[in-house]
Amino acid sequence: MLTDRTKVPWRGRRDCGQLENVSRPPDGLSVLSEQACLDLLATAQIGRVLVSMDALPAALPVNFSLVGDTIVFRTAPGTKLSAAVEHAVLGFEVDDFDAEHRSGWSVLAIGTSRVISEPDEVAELDLAGLDSWWMAPCARYVVIDIQRGG
Repeated sequence: MLTDRTKVPWRGRRDCGQLENVSRPPDGLSVLSEQACLDLLATAQIGRVLVSMDALPAALPVNFSLVGDTIVFRTAPGTKLSAAVEHAVLGFEVDDFDAEHRSGWSVLAIGTSRVISEPDEVAELDLAGLDSWWMAPCARYVVIDIQRGG
C-alpha cells in the first residue's frame, strides 16, 4: 500500500480528520489502506506525474482531480501527453507535511495512462469540475487508471 511518513501521531488536515485503517509498524511509518490513499488524493489539488524522459526520471507538477478512482488532468502536447498516447505506465505522487510536528503523508499511485478523446467522456469530465490552471486551446484530458499504490 502507500506510506505515511510520520514519527508522531497523525495530526490530520482540518478537512481529513483522523485516518482510518492505518497500521503502524515499529519503524514509525504507517501503511495506509487503499481507501485512505484515495481519500488523501481527493483532498489534494496538485500532484506530480512521474514519467521517463530520455530514460531519466522526471516529476512534472499538474493540477488534477480524482474522479472515482481515476486521476484526471489536462495537458497540452508534450511529454505527459506523449506518454498517455502511448498508454505508458506512469507514477503519480501527492504529499503534504507539517514541518512543525515533523509529520506528513505521501501517496504514490501507479497506473496506465490514456488520452480521453471520445466526446461523451470529454463532456463527462468537463462536468467533473477540473479547473486547469493553464488552459491551452489544444489541452487534452489524460487519465491514469490506478492499478496499485506503493
